[in-house]
Amino acid sequence: MRIAVNTRFLLKDYLEGYGHFIEEIFRRIVRDHPEHEFIFIFDRPYDKKFVFAGNVTPVVAGPAARHPLLWKLWYDVKIPSVLRKYKADVFVSCDGFCSLNTGIPQCLVLHDLAFLHYPTFNKKSHVIYYNRYTLKYLRKAASIATVSEFSKKDILAHYGDIPASAIDLVYNGVNEDFRPVDDDTKKRIKDKYTEGKEFFIYVGSVHPRKNPENLLKAFSVFKKRQQSGMKLLLTGRLAWKFDSFMEKLKTYKYRDDIVMTGYLENPEMCHVLGSAYAMVYPSLFEGFGLPVPEAMRCEVPVITSANSSMQEIAGAAALYCDPSDFNDIADKMMLLYKDENLRRKLIRQGKEVAVAFTWDRSAKALWQTILKAVG
Repeated sequence: MRIAVNTRFLLKDYLEGYGHFIEEIFRRIVRDHPEHEFIFIFDRPYDKKFVFAGNVTPVVAGPAARHPLLWKLWYDVKIPSVLRKYKADVFVSCDGFCSLNTGIPQCLVLHDLAFLHYPTFNKKSHVIYYNRYTLKYLRKAASIATVSEFSKKDILAHYGDIPASAIDLVYNGVNEDFRPVDDDTKKRIKDKYTEGKEFFIYVGSVHPRKNPENLLKAFSVFKKRQQSGMKLLLTGRLAWKFDSFMEKLKTYKYRDDIVMTGYLENPEMCHVLGSAYAMVYPSLFEGFGLPVPEAMRCEVPVITSANSSMQEIAGAAALYCDPSDFNDIADKMMLLYKDENLRRKLIRQGKEVAVAFTWDRSAKALWQTILKAVG
């Protein structure tokens, strides 16, 4: 069988979200199914490290699909051409888009519907495109997967003519690099980033949907109440609409206690996360919320958003806050800081929860969805 895969998010030094999902899952699928041929379709020059094995044929189909007009060109003109040339039996697309211009079966992964809930957090042209085509893609796909029961229910609520039986669950996994770190590593990380001080950590890009401004306000409340040397470490790149956040940071009273690392590659990311006192992840909307089980695997307690996919993932093993209320976020930070027994309990429960999320399990689940597409 020839399996074509949309790999345009496999970007060196820029691997987030979709990219992590594709890399982890298809590294395993390619390994586990050497009897099949995989056509990896990139939209720009690729790094050879993403050609995982000899049964992978990389193909570059430019131009880079960077905005809606080029999305339309790439998926409805370039992709069908590649599928015909390589006689693909199925096309797998893990970014919520597929081709409307091919008869070849397609397996679609739609992670979430954030654009419906928070349209102002995306470019207007992108939201128009998502609104116009998402239902068409769902109808076109021969099989569909999403990353949580939360997202599945959301898709069914907004696109009622898609039956529940058509949507499979493929949870994210946690990379094996995420594990507890030793005391020497913790000391090295703290000396490097926080002048030897304990720190809360936020993992992810700086983007309005991730709620960084409320996190700043919550940390300010925490510092005023506690008068501690605690720092706040923000990891990840500056994504979209970050200007307001950066302007506020210039006049932020506790600016010296905020550390922005930028994007970190593994294993440094794992070491930094594993050295944190706790992770605060008050995102307004996520299809899954991968940093939550990653922190738990590192034995770092988690504060995250209530009534979200993160509550489905973490269960009783996290503290939950109202992400729209910075005082509530601060209250949870204070609660965790003052109650060491609670912190130890969350660490213990988090370890038990996180073991369920493995990329091996995710790869097996998506493989079944691919087979469903080809019948």
